[in-house]
Amino acid sequence: MRKNLTQEELGQRTDLTKGYISQLENNLSSPSLETFFAILEVLGTTPKDFFDEEDTVQQVVYSKEQVTIFTDEEKGYTLTWLVPESNEKDMEPVMITLEPDGEYRHFPPSLAETFGYVLSGSLELQLGGRRYDVKKGQSFYYEANQHHQIRNASAGTTKVLLVATESYL
Repeated sequence: MRKNLTQEELGQRTDLTKGYISQLENNLSSPSLETFFAILEVLGTTPKDFFDEEDTVQQVVYSKEQVTIFTDEEKGYTLTWLVPESNEKDMEPVMITLEPDGEYRHFPPSLAETFGYVLSGSLELQLGGRRYDVKKGQSFYYEANQHHQIRNASAGTTKVLLVATESYL
């Protein structure tokens, strides 16, 4: 509660029993309007403030200290999650670094949409039965309704910024 009152203290200040306050807290009973307004008065709030959702400040800028990095040496790639807990959001931005002959996971068809921008090197995008060559400075976008995978297509390291709309990275 806003004033950190115990059920007993709130009951004393509103002429309600501790048991009734407990029922209200556990949604086992509904107060009359008179009782509701009495509780709000004791808590020092208004009906508007009570029903308004608290404004939570969203994090907008993320630092390099907040990234999570995973390296798969066998497949030759490093995956950097650029936004913490992005797998719980609608978009998941990651940076993928592919070593020579490196390849990222093979994905089954899904409802996701995927965008990528090649920052360095070049890659091969396999989408269903088609292959696309994507070079530094080029971007790609596709609906992931077919099997898909990216591979390094250069002799050096390839870096790609990838944003998927489904958390399956």
